[in-house]
Amino acid sequence: MTKVKICGFTEPNNARDAALAGVDAIGLVFYDKSPRNVDIHSAQKIIEALPPFINRVGLFVNANPSFIDEILCEVPLDTLQFHGDESVLDCAQYQMPFIKSLRVKPDTNVKEIAENFSSASALLLDSFSPSGYGGTGESFDWSLACVKISLPIILAGGLTVDNVADAIKQVNPYAVDASSGVESAPGVKDIDKIEAFIRHTNS
Repeated sequence: MTKVKICGFTEPNNARDAALAGVDAIGLVFYDKSPRNVDIHSAQKIIEALPPFINRVGLFVNANPSFIDEILCEVPLDTLQFHGDESVLDCAQYQMPFIKSLRVKPDTNVKEIAENFSSASALLLDSFSPSGYGGTGESFDWSLACVKISLPIILAGGLTVDNVADAIKQVNPYAVDASSGVESAPGVKDIDKIEAFIRHTNS
């Protein structure tokens, strides 16, 4: 069974409905340049609304360690996701499970990066965009993700109901991660789309 992570929630009831629909992990974005950015109070309310056994992921982009420490003191996260240009030491210093995200280009050496980040829980492969870190809604050449590495692969980048089954067939990832592809507006997820996405993920 391919796991499903949905990232970029901004409303408690929306996140709870997604979890009850079968989502395995909920992503909260702590990056002020994202339209899905949440503050501490909003993040607390979202997590309070979640049922048990849902992995709570906090996404950061080149964040100051003091900012991450502040979030961790106030928001009960299970996993950290580093979506910027962080080093292994940057990611590992919090002694928590972490996901390292890569913005994949044709010349990206996924195997080498996986070896360097062997302490990560997973490697997330996302689309490269010169204009920003993630959330582009664009997919990439999935053949670049067809690599044998020791880390679980989470496939992201423009995944929707229409293409997730094909992406899984080609890449066979541990998990898939969607955001804009299951939204009705930035930060507002469409539960019907999420339910359909989950059905196509494990069809």
